[in-house]
Amino acid sequence: MLTTAIELPSRFDPLTWHIHEMLFGFVMAAIAGFLLTAIPNWTQRLPVSGGLLGLLAGLWLLGRIACLGSALVTPWLAIAADLSFPVVLVGVVAHQIISGRNWRNLPMVVPASLLGIANLLMHLEADGVVTSSGLGWRLGLSGAIVMISVVAGRIVPSFTRNWIVKRQDSDLPALHGWIDRAALSTLHAGLFGWAFFPTARVIGALILLGAALNFWRLLRWRGVATVAEPLLLILHIGYAWVVIGAGLLGVSLLDTDLPQSAAVHAFTAGAIGTMILAVMTRVTRGHTGRALSVDRATVAIYMLVNLAAIVRVAAAFGEAWTMPLLVASASLWIGAFLLFVFAYGWMLLLPKSARQLR
Repeated sequence: MLTTAIELPSRFDPLTWHIHEMLFGFVMAAIAGFLLTAIPNWTQRLPVSGGLLGLLAGLWLLGRIACLGSALVTPWLAIAADLSFPVVLVGVVAHQIISGRNWRNLPMVVPASLLGIANLLMHLEADGVVTSSGLGWRLGLSGAIVMISVVAGRIVPSFTRNWIVKRQDSDLPALHGWIDRAALSTLHAGLFGWAFFPTARVIGALILLGAALNFWRLLRWRGVATVAEPLLLILHIGYAWVVIGAGLLGVSLLDTDLPQSAAVHAFTAGAIGTMILAVMTRVTRGHTGRALSVDRATVAIYMLVNLAAIVRVAAAFGEAWTMPLLVASASLWIGAFLLFVFAYGWMLLLPKSARQLR
């Protein structure tokens, strides 16, 4: 749309449509995949499959079509079609967790619910029903980063600890403690404060404190020890993007000369993009019975998505180079996910009996 001036039949303007689909199309699908994959491990119940899984996929696709052509239908019809996926997803996730009496993970319903509410706000803003100046997308982005910060605190030090123990090293990641609680509380308060008060300088100071504490938290996870295993190292790099994004956001609120889009894309292209590919590659290998190690294609995936994030953040600073950098970042991003499809798609699509023979 930037290079050809193509107009979409959507009620969203081009930038808003891009923001909406990345958060409530791409990120929401990844959250659904994570939850539906993790819940059987949490509850010891069979995974959601068959018609119900097909229904969820169909509702997700319906939402994408509805947003793309929302100008062709009544606003409430487009909203209902788009919100059907998060509403049904929350219901399915809650039912699975409650049926398995896995009360510890019931709060995982909250991020999916929050993104559904944020999605509704973006629609209402686009239709002029409410005037909240971007509250919807800020709330959605904050919810996604909060979920990453919580889930990463469970899996990154745990996976790292297991790997280090196998190498018979005694310098293990620190256990969850007050530093983690302080890092999460300040970051979460800062992010949601930014969602509602996007220009408050005091919020910028709070987010900077959160960035510093989360950097300390990351160092305690012993990421340096995982350099020899990219499948683990990439999880630490993904969380480093959360720290970078928080640092840039805090500075942007204190210094208006720093473009806030740099922070936003450190969170999105950096933290979200890297973490999604890091988890998908690891989970695909684990669930198809393969060794938890990487090949050259996987390393290339990690390099491409991180280069895409670096270039996209850089594009926020150089006006003369913005368009070439945007094109380069988009190409790298698409390359990362296409390579994932070609390198990992067959593992997931082949029957179980044929996966090990390939």
